[in-house]
Amino acid sequence: MEKQNYQGKGNHHASYREKLAGDTVRCILCPHCCILQDGKTGICRTRENFGGELYSKSYGNPCSISVDPIEKKPLFHFFPGSEIYSIATAGCNFHCLNCQNWSISQELSSEQRRYNLSPDEVVKEALLHNTGSIAFTYTEPTVFYEYIFDIAKIARGKGVKTVMISNGYINEKPLLELCRWLNAANIDLKCFDDSIYKKLTGGRLQPVLDTLKTLKNNGVWLEITNLIIPEWSDSPEMIKSLCRWLADNGFKDTPLHFSRFFPNYRLSQLHPTPESSLVKAREIAEKAGIKYVYIGNIPDLHGENTSCPACGHRLVERDGYLVKQNDIKASQDEKNPFRKGLCRYCGEVISGVWA
Repeated sequence: MEKQNYQGKGNHHASYREKLAGDTVRCILCPHCCILQDGKTGICRTRENFGGELYSKSYGNPCSISVDPIEKKPLFHFFPGSEIYSIATAGCNFHCLNCQNWSISQELSSEQRRYNLSPDEVVKEALLHNTGSIAFTYTEPTVFYEYIFDIAKIARGKGVKTVMISNGYINEKPLLELCRWLNAANIDLKCFDDSIYKKLTGGRLQPVLDTLKTLKNNGVWLEITNLIIPEWSDSPEMIKSLCRWLADNGFKDTPLHFSRFFPNYRLSQLHPTPESSLVKAREIAEKAGIKYVYIGNIPDLHGENTSCPACGHRLVERDGYLVKQNDIKASQDEKNPFRKGLCRYCGEVISGVWA
């Protein structure tokens, strides 16, 4: 393949790279900082060195497209009850042993069916489907950074919100640039032990914690998911440490979703998370001062309803992904372009972005 034709075959110049000696390139998009010889791809398998230039192989090539309830992401305090246009490309910069979407996250983009949608076309499709927002989800959005960046800029001009469902493994500079255009994110905080993080995902804990702070400090609406995996991340002491860190670092108003694990991929030998472990996790989080704590993947526990942290009234009732009742009043905040939520019963401010 001739170098001058490489970009024209569905590839796109990658951002955040450093030229090293000869044709060697360092990718500085995520904390892996992969050093790539000519012809090699990084850990994510989506960024390739070709002739001393770094390319993204994901640009404009989503492998999965769907219209989902926004609660599926999960985002419970960001336009609840709305639908969101969801896209993903193949690849991921983690190799999680418990991956739910391993068939696309751990595959090369060339091995997946692709839809070939430009950023303009993605925004047009979202509007045609009457969705007010776009989610970058299913796999890891960081690996198709240039694509989501261009989509988010165009979407902002059309009044369409953009949301990133991510593992949070991204360097600060590219994240800060993205924060200028991004509206919301749900970050999957895998556990609160660095050695387990490395074994479970191939990544490290601290960069994810840094991402949480960056998003929070730059006005991106944030929710956090913690999957409780038996034998890996179900220790009450670990959950206490996680919740203490969140409380001590300004995340008491940030919704925290404890999610039930089901055996999959390379952890198929484990059992699903016991209900008691999730109930205990919620108790620990609430005791630490986290105001909005949810339990996912167990409908019988009714752990997905939103209650007022002041008066205790149920404000949003959910049945799976269906919002059956919403008693949050939205009022314009003069200091914030979003609408803030108020409890209909006592007037308490309910953190979130409300329609």
